[in-house]
Amino acid sequence: MINRPWLPLNALRAFDAVAQHLSFTGAAESLRVSQSALSRHVIGLETLLGKKLLERNRQQLALTPEGAALFPVVRKCFDRLEQALNAVREGESSTRILRVHIPPSLLNHLVLPMLQDFRREFPDIALDVSSAHVIGLPQEDIDAAVVYDRSHMDDWVTDLLWMVRVSPVCAPALAQAHAGKPLARFIADNDLLHVKLEGEPRGLLWSAFLDQCGVSPKADRGLAFDTALSAVQYAMAGGGVALADIDMFAEEIAAGRLAAPYDVVLEEGYGYYLKLHPEDLANPAVSLFRSWLIGRFRDRAEDLALRTAVHSEAQGQPDGPAGIPSTPSLAGRPD
Repeated sequence: MINRPWLPLNALRAFDAVAQHLSFTGAAESLRVSQSALSRHVIGLETLLGKKLLERNRQQLALTPEGAALFPVVRKCFDRLEQALNAVREGESSTRILRVHIPPSLLNHLVLPMLQDFRREFPDIALDVSSAHVIGLPQEDIDAAVVYDRSHMDDWVTDLLWMVRVSPVCAPALAQAHAGKPLARFIADNDLLHVKLEGEPRGLLWSAFLDQCGVSPKADRGLAFDTALSAVQYAMAGGGVALADIDMFAEEIAAGRLAAPYDVVLEEGYGYYLKLHPEDLANPAVSLFRSWLIGRFRDRAEDLALRTAVHSEAQGQPDGPAGIPSTPSLAGRPD
């Protein structure tokens, strides 16, 4: 067994550099050592583990499955050592930096105020926030990630923050101008607003939605945006109809700034999930952020349910955000 007295720190540092650069030359330059010394360290680590960590050929290096599993753990450990040593040196030993990824629309529309509250409550924990328009996990190394995805089994600790439910939304004036039209006519008479999905046709989500509703207008026309927030903002300005998460935009619907004119709310199993490395649960700062964020989203869901019930009772409408009933089936939307 490899225990603390026998941890091969130099070999791990060499492997970290080689795995990062996928080049012995680049790694040797970054550590200011010779390539031969670096190679000996990596070979020694492979011998110790009894596993190949790198595939070597004339063109390039590649991580083996074992190397790919080891690299992010080694990188994170060295990053934390570096942060802790610098914090102690600068007299900030209590500061902990958390690297957090959050999708752009969710971050800008809902989570930024939450993060401000977190900083006020826990000033000793610094947040390094990144945001990218991806489905599932981002490529960069992070401590915690909120992802848009379907539920599936993997090696991460996963907590559901909320399930996505979508409905056509538009400016109230646009809804009023088309009042009384069946859904098919309404869709045919207006621009459709899309959110881009890498590698997918622009009309994918609208096509799935309309198929489930038994409506057949052409679904790939209109404008496409990088984020759901941009699409909804364009819709609020009267520019067309977006397919949006009514829970994310519940406040705009309830306030009358955004209309959801049809009693159709569909879902297909997509949601926003908080994901962590299992080994990070033992870290007090990561564990605290996890509990805090789950609590904030739970509080928001309870507040939304209460306000919806009050609004529905006052208006004599069925339950659902701004009087929209929840009816199962279809399509989440990214970000």
